[in-house]
Amino acid sequence: MTHNISNMTAVPELDFAEFTPIIKFWMEIDKLKQVERKTKILGQSRHENSAEHSWQLAIGLLTLKPYLPNSLDFFKMVKMALLHDIVEIDAGDVIAFDLAARAANEENERAAAKRIFGLLSDEIGAEFLALWEEYEASETPESKYAQVIDRVMPMILNLHNGGQSWVDNGIAYEQVLGRAALAKEMLPELWNALDKQLRQAKINGWLK
Repeated sequence: MTHNISNMTAVPELDFAEFTPIIKFWMEIDKLKQVERKTKILGQSRHENSAEHSWQLAIGLLTLKPYLPNSLDFFKMVKMALLHDIVEIDAGDVIAFDLAARAANEENERAAAKRIFGLLSDEIGAEFLALWEEYEASETPESKYAQVIDRVMPMILNLHNGGQSWVDNGIAYEQVLGRAALAKEMLPELWNALDKQLRQAKINGWLK
């Protein structure tokens, strides 16, 4: 399934001389604001979009710096956070708990990464693609810590929103624990606090 927001929204081709490819990329990623996620913003007035989520993930990583190893490349992590969901312009957002749909969408996401980052110069485009691939592989410390916050942030929003997206999509407690397993491994202090809240969410009936 291809989302194709890119094909739905016509963008004027304006001449900015040597900056034209960069401006074109800026306008392309503006479309990420149109990609709705399953989680609503605090207060539940509307669903958040993927651009907002990426921004919140980047800020989340920066604020957790005192709890993370000094050896981490924080600039790299922030770049990963800001780039990781850009592919959803073409591929759309798939709920984290639908593992089959996520696997089926991998090819679409990879094609999207190559197309969108290919709008930039070879040097920058290759850097962004490599960062996206590193994040997806989840093998380096930077990618793992970034993924921890990527997974935890929607949980924390749900805990403040009465379990909104869990309730809306019939999510089970065990499914959330599976998503949180990386937090238990990488940030046990955060996990201990989160675990108590998730147990209470189950008691509240927000998780099956």
